[in-house]
Amino acid sequence: MEFSQALEQHIQAHDYDGLLTLFPYAQFLGMQCQGFGDEFVFVLPARESNIGNPTLPALHGGVISGFMEMSAMIHLMLAMQTTKVPKIVDISIDYIRAGLQKESYVRCQITRQGRRVANVNIVAWQDNRRQPIATARAHFLID
Repeated sequence: MEFSQALEQHIQAHDYDGLLTLFPYAQFLGMQCQGFGDEFVFVLPARESNIGNPTLPALHGGVISGFMEMSAMIHLMLAMQTTKVPKIVDISIDYIRAGLQKESYVRCQITRQGRRVANVNIVAWQDNRRQPIATARAHFLID
């Protein structure tokens, strides 16, 4: 089956975890997606392989940023109901506090969507949504 056909099937069936299996990096991280109507929460389970600082233990900053970027890309695809994978133009991440070795969550919000470019705000947290571990702004080429 072709990639775009598989994407379309998962999107139409609201099979978000199946959709994530089509992206090797999302699979490597162990990402999951929970849909609540037109809102999505992405989940990063606690895994040894995602640890960057074993002393704390804390998530690797690259894992946090990759998780946030993948979440924004998938969120954009689901919101636009498209099988075209958006291309990242740039992303700016603010690390606020250490991401400890526990389940992490991401919520994305499209702040502007034009014909060619979309802007997405991303918030990552662990125990409390009001205490983010990181925030980001990303720009995607959607043409």
